[in-house]
Amino acid sequence: MLSLWGAFAALAIAALVFVCWPFFRRFESDVNPSVNAERIDIFEQRQQELADDLALGRISQTSFDESLLELKRRLLNDLAPEQQLQSRGNNRILALTGTAFLVLLSAVFYYFTGNQAQLKAWEQAMVELPELGERAVMGKGEPLDANERQALLLGLRTRLAQDGDDAVAWLMLGRVAMTLNDYEMAMQAFDKVLAMDPENLSAKVSYAQSLLIKGDEMAMNQAAKLLSQVLQVQPQNIDAISMLALIAYERKDWTEAKSAFELILATMTEQDPRYAMVSERIAEIDSRLAQEQNSEPTHQVQVQVTLAEEIANRIPHNAVLFVFAKAAEGPAMPLAVKRFEQFSLPMSVTLSEADAMMAQLSLQQFEQIQVIARISKDGDVAVALGELEGKSQPFNRLQQPSVNVTIDTLIQ
Repeated sequence: MLSLWGAFAALAIAALVFVCWPFFRRFESDVNPSVNAERIDIFEQRQQELADDLALGRISQTSFDESLLELKRRLLNDLAPEQQLQSRGNNRILALTGTAFLVLLSAVFYYFTGNQAQLKAWEQAMVELPELGERAVMGKGEPLDANERQALLLGLRTRLAQDGDDAVAWLMLGRVAMTLNDYEMAMQAFDKVLAMDPENLSAKVSYAQSLLIKGDEMAMNQAAKLLSQVLQVQPQNIDAISMLALIAYERKDWTEAKSAFELILATMTEQDPRYAMVSERIAEIDSRLAQEQNSEPTHQVQVQVTLAEEIANRIPHNAVLFVFAKAAEGPAMPLAVKRFEQFSLPMSVTLSEADAMMAQLSLQQFEQIQVIARISKDGDVAVALGELEGKSQPFNRLQQPSVNVTIDTLIQ
């Protein structure tokens, strides 16, 4: 702030010097005593020469008088700048008038075109930043209105510019930007947080929320990946589960959407105003699943996949879930397989003819099958050390259209 006013003062002084300098320079250049003394000496010398010519009879009295009068006129013209000695006060008045005009013009111009209102708002935002931060983070006092959120955003950006990167400040900046519908700024802020702290779960949840609002397929895929990472660390994170439910619903993955909404419903009481809404959504999904079952071929099996608690912390980073069925006795190649790069356990998976790897080798050819769920660390369906796996007992899919599979084995 001091540097800003210092620059303003320097510019003002330079402008005043530019306006006033010509007046004083003119006075100094025009009033030169040595030049005037030379002019007077020349006048006296020429006067003496005329007097000598008159005494010697070289010129008449009339010519002498005319020549002397002409000399006096020339001297008067040459000595006219000497009158500036009496106009020194006029120069000062002109300089002061120019200064006043400059100040007045600058003030009027700044009033109509300057950013004094924004500067005042910025100063106020910096003063109120601690209070606004407490109200936003800790919920103290009244909720922030739109103007206060703008002030908080401005204060946070200034603080980050002055003090450097701070993960907490960037996270708050992103959340405030979201409340002001500036989702591009919000995502840039969350990118900053994750660059400094890649395991920040709060940033991942908030980032996923901004991506969902963006709404395109690529953004939804990125949001699902972030939420899956959160749920691997916090399986009961209700915010992540809620957003995954919305993603599954938008993708018409009714089975996964139903599982997610049922988890959400389990955290609510019947008195919760959202309870009825979530119940209605589950009923709607049940209706859609019933319609699909009526239209789909009968060669399918419903798989409920769960994860044993004792190995819940052994899920590899960037894991991929494979759920597949193979013949209980017969070829080793899967009859139907599904691959999930983003997943949250427990979850429900439907294997059908549409999931066959080869048209001539599918569920339709075998009644006795076994279902396997495997969490892969490299995205390859082949078994590798350190992966997690669960298997069902062989069963007749026609007599048992659904099966539970618990992933409870660490492959060593």
